Amino acid sequence: MAPSAVIDTAPGDAAGIAATAKAGKATASRAPTAIVAGIYLDELFEENIAAKITKTAIHGLVSNDPPTAYPEYVLQTGSDTGKYILREADFWTCGFFPGSIYSLAERLVKFPHRVLSKADGNTQPLLRELWRLGEKWAEPLYKTAERTDTHDMSFMIQPSMRVLWEVAGQQRALDAIVTAARALFSRNNETVGAIRSWDVLDQHDVKINSLTDDFLVIIDSMCNLDLLFYASVHTGDTRLWNAAVAHATTLRKTHLRPQKNTRGGQAPFYSTIHVINFDPKAGGIKEKRTGQGYEAASTWARGQAWAILGYSQTYQWTKMPEFLEAAVGLAEYFVYRLETSPAEVELRHTRHEGKTMGRYVPLWDFDAPLDDTGRGPLRDSSAGVIAANGMLLLSQFLVAAGRGEEGERFRLLSLTIVRDTLDFSLAAEKAELVFGDNGSVSARDTEEGARFDAILKNATANHNSQDHKRYWDHGLVYGDYYLIEFGNRLLKMGLL
Repeated sequence: MAPSAVIDTAPGDAAGIAATAKAGKATASRAPTAIVAGIYLDELFEENIAAKITKTAIHGLVSNDPPTAYPEYVLQTGSDTGKYILREADFWTCGFFPGSIYSLAERLVKFPHRVLSKADGNTQPLLRELWRLGEKWAEPLYKTAERTDTHDMSFMIQPSMRVLWEVAGQQRALDAIVTAARALFSRNNETVGAIRSWDVLDQHDVKINSLTDDFLVIIDSMCNLDLLFYASVHTGDTRLWNAAVAHATTLRKTHLRPQKNTRGGQAPFYSTIHVINFDPKAGGIKEKRTGQGYEAASTWARGQAWAILGYSQTYQWTKMPEFLEAAVGLAEYFVYRLETSPAEVELRHTRHEGKTMGRYVPLWDFDAPLDDTGRGPLRDSSAGVIAANGMLLLSQFLVAAGRGEEGERFRLLSLTIVRDTLDFSLAAEKAELVFGDNGSVSARDTEEGARFDAILKNATANHNSQDHKRYWDHGLVYGDYYLIEFGNRLLKMGLL
């Protein structure tokens, strides 16, 4: 199926809006239309995005200031439908909500014309409020940067601290990044050639908890290497760089499973294993498992997405060709599984007669039995937007390497995934900003009683049948974060 199958057009007066965008004009109440390669992406920059983050940031501090719990997921059914469920501050997802605040702040600083609001083009009140709220939500993370009991340091620290350093020039933020990187490095094992991910894997059918005899490494860890590279170039600490390269090299051999290249090329595609338990003394593999996927032999969609993004980032730093080929093979397999998923993934388009949607919103696990949600099989929208970020990065590197046709293909695929995700999973319940005469900014639901705090629906955090905490088909904080980041990447690349 060609990516163009889900190319969308602007709702309403598409021709008029597109003409305004082409002329470089914008009204005070709306920025230029966002069209890349013929794909309409305005929802990435609508006021709804900033309003939902602002509203959650304000309301989430009620009886939680300073924060001891952070937004994680939003249920789509039940008594708590539409409301963010908060998770303890030491959970691995704690950095994504502050990161969302700061990603929007960065957009306002660098690309103010791409934030739609009723503020007559004056973005300063909103920017001040985002900095204020970001400071509140980020403050506890400075202490988090010292932790040595987790590998998720990049997820927890970088989304907010890199913006604070790169945009606001806050030395304290860079110090936190370096502290976090060295804390992560403390979990490195040269015999295994990797950094320990989890200390414990505890499910109904297994409990692995020995720090002496076990060494758990998950594919998600590829996205924490960016922290090590970043801190290394800022400090000159080559240990961090070398550990990151060794980790990526090891996982390329142990966590990537070669698959047939269905496009006729010689280079293999790659699927991924989620969890491997190594022998920390000898370095060999003891067992292969999954923590959040269907089973050890299956391909968990979000694990595959983490690998695409992680190997793309690793190539960005190292320019080592084996990491580029890993990223390409991982991305190719992800696309192959999207395009060969059962026909049930396609639903009738809600806006365009004769069109379908859902083909490019991944199943939660590509090999799991289809679980009917009442709206087609169970998905993971977060996996799609994470993979799209990786493919967008990858497209740049392929063009730079003289592989322009491949680069253009992955750029189009990344846009296609995000467009289909917006069609299929963007919450219909919207929010809007409220600007006071005194310069204050707040946010509210556009329609009273129609509340859904997350931007996207249809994510699946964990549907593994053996896990103690299973939750699926919901909004998810990192799905929203990577959606916002995708918009920022497009802007930084000059595609809008």
